[in-house]
Amino acid sequence: MGVVREVILDESVLLAERDDEQTISTLRPVAESLIRTLFLSKIPSRIAYDSGLVDDKVSILKRTANLYSLDCFTLNDSASEVKPGWNNTDDGSVIYVVSNKKEFLPKLGSYVVVNVGGESSCHDPNIIRIENLEELPLTICRLNKKLIGTNAVTVGYTMKPSRVEDFANRGAFPLCPVQHELMFVPLTSNLPLSSQLKDVDIVLHKATDEILSIEDNKLTFTQNMQALQRYLDQHQDICVIDPLSNVYPLLDRLEIQQILLGLVELNTEGKCLIRGAHFLKVNNFDEFDFATALSEARLSLPCIVKPKVACGVSDAHKMAIIFRVDDFKNLSVPLPAVIQEYVDHSSTLYKFYVLGEKIFYAVKKSIPNASILMKSSNGDELKPLLFDSLKSLPAADSITSNESIDLKLVTDAANWLRRRLHLTIFGFDVVIQEGTHDHVIVDVNYLPSFKEVPDNIAIPAFWEAIRNKFDCWVSK
Repeated sequence: MGVVREVILDESVLLAERDDEQTISTLRPVAESLIRTLFLSKIPSRIAYDSGLVDDKVSILKRTANLYSLDCFTLNDSASEVKPGWNNTDDGSVIYVVSNKKEFLPKLGSYVVVNVGGESSCHDPNIIRIENLEELPLTICRLNKKLIGTNAVTVGYTMKPSRVEDFANRGAFPLCPVQHELMFVPLTSNLPLSSQLKDVDIVLHKATDEILSIEDNKLTFTQNMQALQRYLDQHQDICVIDPLSNVYPLLDRLEIQQILLGLVELNTEGKCLIRGAHFLKVNNFDEFDFATALSEARLSLPCIVKPKVACGVSDAHKMAIIFRVDDFKNLSVPLPAVIQEYVDHSSTLYKFYVLGEKIFYAVKKSIPNASILMKSSNGDELKPLLFDSLKSLPAADSITSNESIDLKLVTDAANWLRRRLHLTIFGFDVVIQEGTHDHVIVDVNYLPSFKEVPDNIAIPAFWEAIRNKFDCWVSK
């Protein structure tokens, strides 16, 4: 019978019911969100409406259909036969989603009917009943699993809307199995978490999107993330990518710098080094002997000053480049902070992405060498250069490096980090120091977007990493 090939949404589940004071028809609050989920999930969808529907309601439906390039068609009467809108010789299922309050249905043939609104007077065993429209994505996953067998795996994902949009636009979150028999369904706060997770095999999260504050090394997550964390603590039978305990080190720049010290075991005499940047923790800019402390930490000016908190809060990306010891006083970078080595690297940054056992990289423009920054002030010593690393990173006009990267060395480091951090999907940035040719890892992050890697390569690797993680988890 195949998987779900098409979804037809009846107007009865899309349009909000009017009250006495309402003069303009509107969509139900969840309707457009659902249509967008179906659209981004690459499931062909159509909108059906009765021929007698008033003009303003028809206008809303057609406008919504045009926005998402959907077919919007009329049901002339209850005897109208609805035909599949997709032209495919393969077997597949079409589901018709309709309100339980609708009295007459068109002729549907072998369609699967999803009846929205809870209990109905109809007791046809071939009709699937759900209480809320929000349940439809999970309902599709259940039906797919029933149709294609237990090898199908449901991935429930939670992350901020802009990140969902980015991944979904690139085809990363199919609702019907495309490769590795994975189905991706959004976890919504509009439904009880327990009712959603009972049908989920894997939880994929971007916990760093859900941090509200970090005080005294204590994280405060959003209510939704707290609820998810409690559920996962109580239910060990769900695979998680990745456990929060594995992600925590990446939230702390000091901790990740200390982890990177272990890269020394990969280095061999006579060859270039792979290492983390030299660093120093500071709790107070006014009461610190910087000249002595910098020397002991093998640091020299200029330096980059970064908040100890690596992500999740707005201040995490407020940084400064310091050229004089005196400029540490009254610095506005949030404390505690990490003073990190400024590596001259010819404005060239290598972004590495680890997707399971596959490793990709891209080359990007980066901050100019210190001498260029100095010249930009017409010979005067620079004041602290303040910037937000997400918005205003002072990048050079072009890549100027003549240094060649040692891919085997960095690949060994990537595998070392994967084993050390126990993470499935992460990224890190590498610069090559002029003169020494040291390969210096300057940042590590969890579940990056890997947008620099072509989608036709990255997305299948993304799916493969998730599936392999699940299969390994099941085997244990």
